[in-house]
Parts: sequence; structure tokens; C-alpha cells
Amino acid sequence: MVLLRHISFLRAVFFHSISAFGGPQGHLGMMIKTFVHRTPYVSEEELMEYNAFCQILPGASSTQVLTLIGYKRGGIPLAVLTLLIWITPACILMGAFSYFLGYINEGSAKGSIFKFMGPMTVGFLFYAATKAFNISIHNTITKVIMVISTIATYILFKMPWALPLLIVLGGFVTNLSSKRIPQKEEARYKIKWANIWLFAIVFIVAGAMSETARKNNWHYRGPINLFENIYRSGSLVFGGGQVLIPMMYEQFVARPESQNLLYRNPNILKISKEDFFNGAAMVRAIPGPVFSVASFMGGAALKDKGAPQHWLGCVIGSVAIFLPSALLVLFFFPIWHNIKKYAVVYRALEGINAVVVGIMIAAAFYMMKDIAVTNWKDFFLAILVLVTTWILLTSSKLPSPAIVAICLLLGWIL
Repeated sequence: MVLLRHISFLRAVFFHSISAFGGPQGHLGMMIKTFVHRTPYVSEEELMEYNAFCQILPGASSTQVLTLIGYKRGGIPLAVLTLLIWITPACILMGAFSYFLGYINEGSAKGSIFKFMGPMTVGFLFYAATKAFNISIHNTITKVIMVISTIATYILFKMPWALPLLIVLGGFVTNLSSKRIPQKEEARYKIKWANIWLFAIVFIVAGAMSETARKNNWHYRGPINLFENIYRSGSLVFGGGQVLIPMMYEQFVARPESQNLLYRNPNILKISKEDFFNGAAMVRAIPGPVFSVASFMGGAALKDKGAPQHWLGCVIGSVAIFLPSALLVLFFFPIWHNIKKYAVVYRALEGINAVVVGIMIAAAFYMMKDIAVTNWKDFFLAILVLVTTWILLTSSKLPSPAIVAICLLLGWIL
């Protein structure tokens, strides 16, 4: 009954979920308009602090910010309800798209309507890398970290340990010096790390069960492996959906091409390049969190196992990708005022962000080489779409859904 007094707030969250385009940056601007100016559920200062806090955590930043608004107004119950209302429309749309994609392909000249989705997706990724570069690369050490991360990511893209290791090393390297971000005062309070145990337990148990299912070749190993794959991505991704997409490409497209890996794990979950690019493109055309792309990937990874497992994959993808974000933000926020006293956190974030830029650049080039072209005309058109997408995002106010619609129309015409 207590939640009844929050109906107007939850209604605002729902309308935000079906109208928020543009990724985390666009979402933040709409949050200011909806939750600060239109109805003052939080102050602008509070919202900016929430956003700053969420930037130091892995996971879906705009989702975490919105969850914190709910947490501030009604504690954990309202925070969870806010999260569910926010992610549900986008997850349903992306899950349904994964299911009906085959039917769409059959009725559109073998999927030709989607033939420019790959180049467009890479154009979005180059744009995100450009924006991230301007924000995160501002001194010699971050430039060096970015270059090394770009090269290492491109070379080791099929290695599952490569991206997490680079992120850890980036945070370590920028902590070797305290000159750029000195510790201004001693942190006075001891952080109670026990609050993060649930997150760690799920991470460890999911990994152990996934490996056991693989070794023993359990009949229903697919959903177990899928949960671990996506939960791990949601736990380790810094930089939002723009980095999640390359991580999922590595997991579900690049890795399954490794012959050594296929010998050890012949039943590895995989998604075709065409399906992956279509899902990564279509998530730009719908409102809501970019992380909802996991709903599509979950369904696409299990689509060959029948309709029940296909829909189960959509649900698993939705839960596994947002669960780490929710656990991290709700457990760490109560100790935020202690955490922000530690300069080591911000030094680590400096290096992590530089690695993220390198990952995005390398992934864009890696994905670009995997775009299927059969002749010079297709190659020229693919490059033209890629460059045009980047120019439109950089120099115009054309919304992302309009760019997706234009590329779909070109695919149908050409």
C-alpha cells in the first residue's frame, strides 16, 4: 500500500522508458527535464552526484541513476520497481525482434533490408569512441594506455581474459602516481565490503556452474552458460552500452570462430555476424537502455534450441545484464560518501576510461573487417554508410532512430 503514493513517480518512469532515446547522454538530459524540472523528485545537484557515482561503477550507468532516484524516494522496494518499469519495454521489444528476425529476413529478399546495419553499427561505435576520447584522453599516460589497449585488444580480441585484464591493468597503472589526483584528506571511515558479497557469490557460483555444465555437457547447459556469459559482461563493462556491444561481439561472434576453442567446447554459444549487427543496430532505434541489447543476444544465442529456450534466452539476457548493475549501485551507494574520499578510486577510473577508449577503437576496426562484402560496390557503400553515420551523429541533430530508419530504407532500395 505504501507504494500507492508513488504512482505518479512510477508513471513518470514508464513514460520516460518509452520516450528516452539517445543512450546514456540523452537519457541524462531527459532525466533532468522529467525528474528535476517537470516534477522535482530530486534536485539537479543530487542527480549530478548520482551520475558521477555511477560513472565509477561497471554496468548500465543511466539505469543505475534512475534506480537511485527510486531508492531515494522509497528505498529498495521502489528502486527495484523503478528498475523493472524502466527496462521492461526495451527488453520486450529487443526480445521480440530476436524472435521475429527470421521471419523478417524471409520476407525481405534474404535480409537485404538489413545489409547496412553492420556498417551503421560500426559508425555508431566510432562516434562513441570519438566522444569518449575527448572526455577521457587528456594527458600522456592516458594516451599511452589508450594506444596499448587498442593494439592489445585487436590482437587478443578472441581471448576471454583480455578485456578484463586490460581494465584492471589500466586502473593499476594510473595509481602508480599520486601527482595528478592527490589524496586531499585521509578517509576517516572503514568501508564495510561485506555488502558486495551477494554480487561476488552470484559471479562465482554462475562461473562454477557454467564450467561444470560445459565439462559434463549437461543437456540444458545452454541457459546456464548464457547466464554466466552475460552476467560476466554486465559485471565488467565500463563505459556503458557502447562497450558492452564489443564485449558481446567478442563473446558470441569472435570467440566461437577460434578452432582451438571449438575443439575444447564444440557446443559454445554463438550468434551469426548478421544477427549480431542487426540486434546492435536496432537497439539504437528504440527507447530505453542500450543494455537491453542483451535481451536480443540471449534469444539469438539459443534460437536454434526451439521457441521455449529462445524466449528463455531473452529473459535470461534481460536479468543477467541488469542484475550486476542493480546489486552494485544499491550496495555501494550507502557507502558512497566514504568511497569518494579515496583518490585511488578516481585514479583507477582515469586508467579504466583510457582502456575503454582503446577497446572501442580496436573493436570498431575488428568489427569493420568482419562486415561481409562481396564486391567493390558493396565495399564502397559500406564505407559510405559508416562514414555518413559518424558525420550525422557528430555534426547534426538527427536522432538515432532516424539514422536507423534511413539505413533500413537504403537496404530495401539498394
